[in-house]
Amino acid sequence: MTPNSNAFDHWIRTRFVELNTALEERYWQQQDKGNVAGIGDELKMALQQEGNALIAALLAEGNTDEGFDLAFDLLGNVGLFMAACRRHEITEPSRESISPLREASALAMHIGASIGVTPRFATAHLTTHNRAIEGTYKRFTSLACEKLFVDYNTKGILAYKRAADALLKLQALGISHPIAADLLNVCADALEDVKASNQELFERLDSDEFFYQVRPYYKPYRVGSQVYRGANAGDFAGINVIDMLLGLCVANDPAYSQILVDKFLYMMPEDQQILRDCMRMPSYMDAFLAAAPEHSDSEWFQQNLLLFLRACDCHGDTAVQHHNQLVAKYIAKPAATMEQGHLDKVTASGPPLPVLLGALEKLRDKRCAAARTDIRTRFDDIARLRALLSEGGVG
Repeated sequence: MTPNSNAFDHWIRTRFVELNTALEERYWQQQDKGNVAGIGDELKMALQQEGNALIAALLAEGNTDEGFDLAFDLLGNVGLFMAACRRHEITEPSRESISPLREASALAMHIGASIGVTPRFATAHLTTHNRAIEGTYKRFTSLACEKLFVDYNTKGILAYKRAADALLKLQALGISHPIAADLLNVCADALEDVKASNQELFERLDSDEFFYQVRPYYKPYRVGSQVYRGANAGDFAGINVIDMLLGLCVANDPAYSQILVDKFLYMMPEDQQILRDCMRMPSYMDAFLAAAPEHSDSEWFQQNLLLFLRACDCHGDTAVQHHNQLVAKYIAKPAATMEQGHLDKVTASGPPLPVLLGALEKLRDKRCAAARTDIRTRFDDIARLRALLSEGGVG
């Protein structure tokens, strides 16, 4: 890192965390915990002025061979600052046509355009690409609830990536390969790890602490004149690789392809390429269905189909768990008791809460192949494959 990058990174890891934590402690003392207006104005001013001064130096330095390096990491630091300003309503998209954080916006757009990502902080900045120094990685606050949330999000994402990597490796081998069983087991085991991680998060993370002290940092904010949605835990390729290679979701489904289009620039560049490649790959569900008439009584077919269906079940279980436990506990229920004036600012992805919950419910049902007539799922195909397994073939 250059001296200017180092100075900004040090501030993000120290003073920035102290200021946010002090503000959160003040907000938490109120009866209306969603209110930030008129609270800790001197701390907000310090946050804005100190951050702006450090960013102005970086903007003047420029992204040249002699300027700052590690551009994605720097983009994350700028994004954390802008997200904190949004959380404390130093900026607020509905009252502005252009971000008042002009230097930060210019720097974010410069970096984002140069490396091919959205010009705001993304999930990877706080999870899979968040370097720890002396055991501490970057966070907004020093609150235990935020650390718990980031820790288990990172565990879950890495487990999803292990599952996706196993399925990608199977593409070159095929479903009848002797090693297919190993790779399908790796996939299912990794998804079991996702379930275990989610369950521990569900049991340990307090819903009010998450809703009022963690979630607000993931809101949409304006960069220049454009509002960008908040970072989402699903902004990585792995979960969609699993969707499509298992065959539970298909890239030519208009609703699902819209999800992919919307998330591309919120992912690491290498994840973008993985997802583009995966959209052109055949699914294993279709491969088993195509092989069934001739090979369903073969030993390899029966063994590998059993493991494939286990992987599908595990993926469906994680989707049900996420929607029915995590979304319900940490978003829907707290929102029901929130002060009316704050409800239009609840979701990180932009749309009103009922719209978001409806979209998540449909995605859940695609991933678990639920029986629905209003959307396309693979319920009938999964049932057909299960029948082949239980009958020991068709021959």
